[in-house]
Parts: sequence; C-alpha cells; structure tokens
Amino acid sequence: MTNLRVGIGYDVHKLAKGRKLILGGVTVPFTKGLEGHSDADVVIHSIIDAIIGAMGQRDIGFHFPSSDKKYKGISSLIMLKEIKEILKVRGFTIVNIDSTIEAEKPVLSPYVGGMCSNIAAVLEIPKEKVNVKLKTPEGLGYVGKGQGMASYAVCLIEKVA
Repeated sequence: MTNLRVGIGYDVHKLAKGRKLILGGVTVPFTKGLEGHSDADVVIHSIIDAIIGAMGQRDIGFHFPSSDKKYKGISSLIMLKEIKEILKVRGFTIVNIDSTIEAEKPVLSPYVGGMCSNIAAVLEIPKEKVNVKLKTPEGLGYVGKGQGMASYAVCLIEKVA
C-alpha cells in the first residue's frame, strides 16, 4: 500500500474596491482587492483545500466557516498554519505543492517568489517544494473581465511512519 496521497484545491473571489489584494500572503499593490470573510487570499485557500483534500478532511469551509466571527478578516497564513498542525498530528508531510493563479490584472510575476517563501515558511518546508504559476484568461470569462481571481492547487503528501 502506498503512503502517498494527492489533493486538489480551487478557490475564487470577486474583486472589490476598498480591499487589499493579498495573494500567497503578499500584499500586491492594486486598485481592488478580493472580497471575502477572511483576507480572501485565493492562493492560500486553494492550497489549504488541496492539503485537506489529500488528508480526506473535507474542505476549507468546514474547517473555517464564514459564519464564525473569529475568522473575519483573518490572515489566510494563520489558517494555513492551523492546517499544518492537523497535517502533523495525522502523521503526514508535504512532498510538494503546485498552484496556479488565474488573473487578468495586475502583473503578478514580481510577487511569486514572496508567495512561495511565505507558504514554505508557514508549512516549514523547503521553498523548492512550493510552486506558483500565473495564467491570464486573455479577456475571457469573469476573471478575464476583471471581476475576480481564481487559484488552483495540487498537493502531494506522504504518510510518515
């Protein structure tokens, strides 16, 4: 029997004025931010879903319900740290994380290194185990029209004896 498990995560949020744009724990200068109960960091949310999916532990809404006021405005990095503790207690380690941000604007490439560093630091894994890619939908759909951003993630974990 294999000790490897894979999970996939996805998240999407609307763009709104008056909010900070936070992606991968990095504040990105932009005229709009993502709307949500927490800081609405789609990158971290998709990674959390990928990790808990690999563990068979439901979804982010189960662990961090929007009906719970203690998560209002919370940094998604704090949520990721809580998931890291569950991972540890259940005897898993992260093999790697691969994520993709889908956004029309702003240009995000200068911030990818910081995102990878933040994620790796919180999860206490080498930065080389975290990958963030960028895609633009070329003007198509709600993301292409600048109405929101989405993120996808895959995480491979391993059960340690």
